[in-house]
Amino acid sequence: MLSLAISPCPNDTFIFDALIHQRINLEGLKFDYKLYDVETLNKMAMEGGIDMIKVSFFTYLMLQENFVLLDSGSAMGFGNGPVLISKDKYSLEDLPNLSVAIPGEFTTAHMLFRIVSPGEKKKVFMVFSEIERAILDGTVDAGVIIHENRFTYKKLGLKKILDLGEYWEQLTGLPIPLGCIIVRKGLGYNMINKLNRIMARSVEYAFKHPDVAMPFVRKYAQGMDEVVMQKHIRLYVNENTLSLGTGGKVAITRLQQVAMEKGLI
Repeated sequence: MLSLAISPCPNDTFIFDALIHQRINLEGLKFDYKLYDVETLNKMAMEGGIDMIKVSFFTYLMLQENFVLLDSGSAMGFGNGPVLISKDKYSLEDLPNLSVAIPGEFTTAHMLFRIVSPGEKKKVFMVFSEIERAILDGTVDAGVIIHENRFTYKKLGLKKILDLGEYWEQLTGLPIPLGCIIVRKGLGYNMINKLNRIMARSVEYAFKHPDVAMPFVRKYAQGMDEVVMQKHIRLYVNENTLSLGTGGKVAITRLQQVAMEKGLI
């Protein structure tokens, strides 16, 4: 029995439905799965003990000695990066004087924010789903939102300061690596290859039979609006999810280079 930990976000439950519910050939493997928010997953990976786990790419860059990145299962692409928002109108020059909510210390969103605003000290780390409310009630001045919140912040009257994903795309011309599936190196070469094949089958099944996964997606979507749920899946599940490809691998290498240049890893 292999331990598996993913997030309850629609893109994860969508691509893992076939694996978890044994709709594909699992080559004799069985999985004991749990769902946690992205920052909890990042911290769990750092502690070790989970065989297969979803993490932020920023976390993966710090764990390459002990984990291997699977070719399938990543959240990566254009136009889907974190967004820095606020209730009042601010500019980047205002950031050093603002308190900013961040969806986890070890997220790619935090890494991108540190690249844009390396001197920012008033950071408040919180679960991503709490950030919009924290801005609205004045707990913080601004925040970096991820996932489906990029579809909802405007309806709440919140304003964009900077799309961090667009910033990355302009800086590099590459897709932004957000999240990925990693497995323990200690599992061995044969098991890692097997998990690569199984993950690819699960993603491919989701692409071919999108309606089959939706009951599982809705179960953990926490009452998310159906339209937002579908937008979420379409945005974060794409060809790079099925396989990183050359472009995806180049983007990861560039992310590592930038992180090293900025002293972040």
